[in-house]
Amino acid sequence: MTSDRFASAHEMVREYAELEAKMADPSIHEDQNNARKLGRRYAQLGPVVAGFKAWKSAEDDLAAGKELAAVDADFASEIPALEATCATAAEKLEELLLPRDPNDDRDVILEVKAGAGGDESAIFAGDLLRMYMRYAEKHNWKVEIIDATESEMGGYKDISVAVKSKGTAAPGESPYARLKFEGGVHRVQRVPETESAGRIHTSAAGVLILPEAEEVDVELNMNDVRVDVYRSSGPGGQSVNTTDSAVRLTHVPTGIVVSCQNEKSQLQNKESALRILRARLLADAQEKAEAAASAERKSQVRTVDRSERIRTYNYPENRISDHRVNYKASNLDSVMNGELDDMIQALLDADKAARLASTN
Repeated sequence: MTSDRFASAHEMVREYAELEAKMADPSIHEDQNNARKLGRRYAQLGPVVAGFKAWKSAEDDLAAGKELAAVDADFASEIPALEATCATAAEKLEELLLPRDPNDDRDVILEVKAGAGGDESAIFAGDLLRMYMRYAEKHNWKVEIIDATESEMGGYKDISVAVKSKGTAAPGESPYARLKFEGGVHRVQRVPETESAGRIHTSAAGVLILPEAEEVDVELNMNDVRVDVYRSSGPGGQSVNTTDSAVRLTHVPTGIVVSCQNEKSQLQNKESALRILRARLLADAQEKAEAAASAERKSQVRTVDRSERIRTYNYPENRISDHRVNYKASNLDSVMNGELDDMIQALLDADKAARLASTN
């Protein structure tokens, strides 16, 4: 490794110092949006700067060791250890310099939808939601239900929640960074609560992970949005409100439709729907930009077809399998209680390995 390999790190060290000076200026904090933006970038650069300093220190120690060994052979025995330390630091810095997902510092809107399997699928959708809520609790994240349609037998036909970090998350620890590979079809194999003969059924639920968009991220012209209002309905379709409080937004240019009925106020439902609409528009714009640049994208499965599964939850064998990275573990009970870190780390490690391979 030579310093030329890390020219971008030099630039980041310079940018880090400039940001540090800016953030020390009290006037910066008069614009909270700008202050948050600078704070996020500062947090992003921190690990790179630390990694660069560790590599530079190791390289300097190796150079000094070689100089000493040239005049005193007794120091030669220390060279292999110094070389190993330098190589490790260089490898770590190379990983830190990999292109970042631009959404990795964002909160998320997480949607779970029942699919094939009827009532059992809706119950499983509820189980998945509880799993993610427990995972969020373990990471000290806040979960806010935006909209939900409950099923008669329990669980949800569909539900949208916002998962938000408290304060500025450390790099790689935001809700999106940890949950971005959860999107897709989740298949369950178990004896449903509604099954009297004890037969194992297979059903599925779909999960969609959207980076939450701030108003400044998406240019949303309300003249492009058709707003329809109607009465909220509960399980079985019965009306649960005597006023037209439910809201359906249709973004005419893209055809994206969002409905919200969870709140009693039409205004609150409209604001919730706008949050989801902005997130979907942001995701749509990013997908189109990546497609135009012919960038490889690990797309989330948006249909709830059991054949397009990313993961299987096998209750009789207490086994969970992620089919994208051949991850298998016999701790399904723990996973459903929010112990997702090992499986998520396997997905993150596979993604990092693929990105490293693409740079070589």
